[in-house]
Amino acid sequence: MARRLRSVDLDFARAAPLRLVFTAEVPAPAEAVYRALAEDVEGWPGWFTAVTSARPTAAGAGREIRLRGGTVFQETVLATEPGERYAYRVDETNAPAVQALLEEWRLTLTRTGTRVQWTFAADGPAPFRFAVRLIRPALGRSFRNAVRRLGTRLAGAPA
Repeated sequence: MARRLRSVDLDFARAAPLRLVFTAEVPAPAEAVYRALAEDVEGWPGWFTAVTSARPTAAGAGREIRLRGGTVFQETVLATEPGERYAYRVDETNAPAVQALLEEWRLTLTRTGTRVQWTFAADGPAPFRFAVRLIRPALGRSFRNAVRRLGTRLAGAPA
């Protein structure tokens, strides 16, 4: 059963009670990385293996994301800054305990490609925050593997 989460804005990425920040580099231009994140939503399962299904909703102003294990997120896109930032908040989910959730992807051009920074900002009761901190290493691995696969995918894409 889907539950409605607390509505948060972009400031939540800096002020959330629980913030996990991960970074990795992609040997691709920031514009290509941004397109994969924000414009090719349906392509996410091709590089982020935790995602089994992704589709834009509300004429691109939202997303529906399904994860392995059956978790579903109904999201609202909050920031679309081509080549720089993509962010969304979860409005509804069947995941237990979470009360608010926002994810922000920041892109920074480097000498060899694009630095990708993913911020997972959440709130929930203390046991939820504790459990998420315990799985931090797994979330980091999942993110780094996804960014590596995205880099491979973009390297094979036509220019």
